[in-house]
Amino acid sequence: MKILGNLIWLIFGGFAIFIEYIIAGLLLCITIIGIPFGLQSFKLGILALWPFGQKIEYMDYAPGCLSTIMNVLWLFIGGIWITLTHFFFGILLGITIIGIPWAKQHFKMASLALTPFGRKVI
Repeated sequence: MKILGNLIWLIFGGFAIFIEYIIAGLLLCITIIGIPFGLQSFKLGILALWPFGQKIEYMDYAPGCLSTIMNVLWLFIGGIWITLTHFFFGILLGITIIGIPWAKQHFKMASLALTPFGRKVI
């Protein structure tokens, strides 16, 4: 089921989301200041490529206050808009019975898009 869900996800927009996150990550990595944000964009892109069968967990070690500061900056720079977009598509897909598995993936991506620092994709 994971493979079928991922293939349907890729065909109906998952690959486009992946490309958008990768391009955004590359543009952010051009500047030295944007490298941490670009790496988080790559993390979101990897999750957008194959969301079924992956989990999001907090890191085992304490990331400290720098992670909190970076999450706040991420939130103001664009994280809130990414989160709202995933939340909107999750609601839209959740209305239909057939779209519920894909809605769950959008909600999972929305939680990572809100606070990506200090979390990892497994």
